[in-house]
Amino acid sequence: MLAYTYISKGKFELTEKEKPVIQESRDAIVKITMASICSSDLHIKHGSVSKAIPGITVGHEMVGIVEETGDSVNNVKSGDRVTVNVETFCGECFFCKKGYVNNCTDKNGGWALGCRIDGGQTEYVRVPFADTGLNKIPDSVTDEQALFVGDVLATGYWATRISEITADDTVLIIGAGPTGICTLLCVMLKKPKQIIICEKDENRIKFVSDHYPDVKIVRPEEAEDYVMSNSSYGGADVVLEVAGSESTFELAWKCARPNSIVTIVALYDKAQVLPLPDMYGKNLIFKTGGVDGCECDEILKLIEQGKIDTTPLITHTYPLEQIGEAYELFENKQDGVIKVAIKP
Repeated sequence: MLAYTYISKGKFELTEKEKPVIQESRDAIVKITMASICSSDLHIKHGSVSKAIPGITVGHEMVGIVEETGDSVNNVKSGDRVTVNVETFCGECFFCKKGYVNNCTDKNGGWALGCRIDGGQTEYVRVPFADTGLNKIPDSVTDEQALFVGDVLATGYWATRISEITADDTVLIIGAGPTGICTLLCVMLKKPKQIIICEKDENRIKFVSDHYPDVKIVRPEEAEDYVMSNSSYGGADVVLEVAGSESTFELAWKCARPNSIVTIVALYDKAQVLPLPDMYGKNLIFKTGGVDGCECDEILKLIEQGKIDTTPLITHTYPLEQIGEAYELFENKQDGVIKVAIKP
């Protein structure tokens, strides 16, 4: 089968690999019907993910059909349409039982697919812990609607939940890339008083303006003054940092009012510094982490009910054979791209 493979830093290639087989009793083999490219794939390409293993098939955003299951799999069966969680988790260790599934202590736990074991930019994938890592797609939900459930949409949902947003809040989201927009959709479910999104890319600004006209938009160089002028208590009540650069990390805490929550959703290419003397007295609460995939079933229900729709994010579709072109488009933000769907 064809598989898009991490060769070395800066180099991915489409290669031929053997179709995966069941290795453990909790495995499932899933035939990929649609996959996508994530910014985290680019982090691997750039050498920013130290755990990534050369030779693995990349990709962790995917949906498909269960082809085969191990003897211990009970929740899914052959023929089921499923989303694939970016995280694999055993469900039995201390962290899994606490709901912190991205900290699963099993050797295949956490972000394994497309990082430490073969992922989904291919034709078939082996999914460890299938009972916890696969979620059935309702019959009325399309592959396109479900594509982002296991990663960027789960990330936005997790970030929104831990940010403790109320109806009285002014919420600032920094970054209107795919994860930023998924976060926006989840924040909108909380119906805060005001949502401001900060973005510099003109195509993304237009996308937000066209699809979510009630959301206020500001560019980074104007953001601090704008937020201060449009909030009641000297800054945003909640800030979600989704962009992942040194300047946006700084902007996040500067735009937050005293005693507010700053949720770090982004994955950074390098370490960030908390300038505590400059922040003294703001009494900020920082919440950090990664996607928590515990609530994929709930997200699928919201999609089924028409409360979340991420299909506008799919701006381009490529066959697997042309995935190199798709990466070039996505990495260089060409042609107004937001997300790219890949079809084997």
